[in-house]
Amino acid sequence: MINWTKVEELKNDIGAEDFEEIVEVFLSEVEEELDKLPDKTLSELESSLHFLKGSALNLGFAEFSVLCQEGETKSAQGSAQDVDIDAILASYAASKSVFLQQKVN
Repeated sequence: MINWTKVEELKNDIGAEDFEEIVEVFLSEVEEELDKLPDKTLSELESSLHFLKGSALNLGFAEFSVLCQEGETKSAQGSAQDVDIDAILASYAASKSVFLQQKVN
């Protein structure tokens, strides 16, 4: 679900203090985009999922990024109506929970 190696690499690259700030910005921006996701038009979905995928990859949210990639691909192929937004939202919620729980341990 979480690529902890990626998380540690990012933390080491930017330092623990900046890492905390990055996490806050990530969560805020991703949640803002996710809140709008169900209301996106089919033509807007590809761009939103691309943004979410990139954000997820940067912070190691592996499963979430895969679902965003799959949705982005479907959208690009003209099948945005087949994107499982509920699965994307559920994956983010589960990933965030695991991430925050493990991050403090």
